[in-house]
Amino acid sequence: MYIVIFKTNVSTEEQSLQLQTTLAKLQEIVMSSFDLDDCDRILRVVTTNPDTERICLLLEESGFSCETMESFVCLEAQY
Repeated sequence: MYIVIFKTNVSTEEQSLQLQTTLAKLQEIVMSSFDLDDCDRILRVVTTNPDTERICLLLEESGFSCETMESFVCLEAQY
């Protein structure tokens, strides 16, 4: 599993819920969450695939900016 952190411009709870629904359709996404209180409007994604381009492309196609900030390998995940 991988934990990837993105900087976005998502600003409302409604937008984040809509994007989480869209992200959940991707088979490799295990979990996603937004931190809209952070100045970088953080998106955290737990995924089986470390390729971040697909996630950024999905957000950009939905009209949002997306920049990969960090990526971590999670050896043993319990969700």
